[in-house]
Amino acid sequence: MSAQDSATPVRWITANHGTVLAATGVLSFSFSFPATVWALDGFGPWTSTGLRGVLAALVAGTCLVAGRVPVPGRRHWPGLLVVAGGCVIGFPLLTTLALRTSSTAHSAVVIGLLPLATAIASVARNGERPSRPFWYGAVAGAAAVIGFTLEQSHGRPTVADLYLFGALLVCSAGYAEGGRLARHMPGWQVIAWGVVAALPATAVVTALALPSEPVHLTGRAVAGMLYVAVVSQFCGFVVWYRGMAAIGVARASQLQLAQPLATLLWSVLLMGEHPSPVTPFTALAVLLAITVTQRARA
Repeated sequence: MSAQDSATPVRWITANHGTVLAATGVLSFSFSFPATVWALDGFGPWTSTGLRGVLAALVAGTCLVAGRVPVPGRRHWPGLLVVAGGCVIGFPLLTTLALRTSSTAHSAVVIGLLPLATAIASVARNGERPSRPFWYGAVAGAAAVIGFTLEQSHGRPTVADLYLFGALLVCSAGYAEGGRLARHMPGWQVIAWGVVAALPATAVVTALALPSEPVHLTGRAVAGMLYVAVVSQFCGFVVWYRGMAAIGVARASQLQLAQPLATLLWSVLLMGEHPSPVTPFTALAVLLAITVTQRARA
């Protein structure tokens, strides 16, 4: 057996392991919007954004101290600050503001544009060169999402949509940068240092928001806050970044096209929402696009 032949099964196992890790991250993120709505039952939008970052930093900091992880080198800090700004501060704040007036189902499908934005950011930042079929699938999935958004808003974007589009721009940069950094350090350390780097900002936001936004501690609000802080802001990213490092940022990003479908399911089962009749068809079109991107050479 040649060295090339023996390497093929190893590459296949690595790719499948990376896909499973990335898909697990997508599944954990899919409940983020419902959990955010739950958190908004008891916390204001600014308090929710700041507090989830503070709690995530406490968990991440404990892990870093327990693991005696050395501080990353100076060359990694610009990328970690992008992760902090995009994934720890920008995305949570903008999506929380959007969810005050937009349904969970609608917001989830709009964020279905995030995979295409992440793939583009990865090409620009990391030099990945996906094949044409990959781009066909990615653009088709994004087109389905855009069509859904225009149909829901009667051709005009709402303020919530503008928040969501801003969220996907900053988050795509954080995803691409985090996926790149995960090739140089363990994925959990990337997000751990990201939330720790954001702690000064999230702590200030929390301190300023708490006196002005009333807090009502209900079981649902506390459960939602704990989920977005521990899972959405930290644990989900651990497997997400590891998956990105294994199979590439562009290919992993397209798995997130399935996130709206999972979020729609949560919104119906747990929140009693009634999505538009075209929502399931949009989700299925997006799922088909995932199949194309995962089978294409990336």
